[in-house]
Amino acid sequence: MGTAISLDLADDLPPERLDQLAEQVFGWMREVDQRFSTFKADSEVSRFDRGEVVLSDASADLRATLERCADLWGDTDGFFDAYATGRFDPSGYVKGWSAQVASDRLVAAGAPNHCVNAGGDVRVRGLSSSGEPWRVGVQDPWDPSRVALVVHGTDLAVATSGVYERGHHVIDPRRGTPARGLRSVTVVGTDLGTADAYATAALAMGQAGVSWLGRLSGYEWAVVTDDRRTPRSDRLPITD
Repeated sequence: MGTAISLDLADDLPPERLDQLAEQVFGWMREVDQRFSTFKADSEVSRFDRGEVVLSDASADLRATLERCADLWGDTDGFFDAYATGRFDPSGYVKGWSAQVASDRLVAAGAPNHCVNAGGDVRVRGLSSSGEPWRVGVQDPWDPSRVALVVHGTDLAVATSGVYERGHHVIDPRRGTPARGLRSVTVVGTDLGTADAYATAALAMGQAGVSWLGRLSGYEWAVVTDDRRTPRSDRLPITD
């Protein structure tokens, strides 16, 4: 997926069990990358985009992703658009979704205290190894050596979409041009795939994304605008 994956397992389990759980997580992420990477010509999503895989022959994961992307398109007034670049690219959902699935599997496997970080899309459960709630830093989009804010909690999905690493790569699907107005958008909730898509959609909206985020139910948010304003929701779980 063109990003780094990190894992922090905080449960007091035998080392061999922790190794096994870690390998299962990274194995899953490699599977997702092989299936959904838009950088690999032989991935299922690339072959689907070229018409070499028909929907009836697609994997269950790809079919579910297509359905979820269609739902998110409706939920975001069309601003989350997996076809915005002119080809099928569900990356704005898949990265968060894959980390969410990894986290859900860890809970089911008896490891409820963990942090899965997929290139800045973070799913935390339970407590850290210090016995305290997790603290998730969100990068300052103007200064990579600083954090803009720190989110904390025991059951959080934290997704950030921004232009400070890859430039203006998110397309405004209505204009067909790179979105401008917002430098970064962070969305916090309980489902990382949804939070990831919402952050992408709000970034695509530009300045209008702030008012749209304010109407969301069940998700908190923070924004840094191109003119350095920092609006955020009142119930965002942040700490000093």
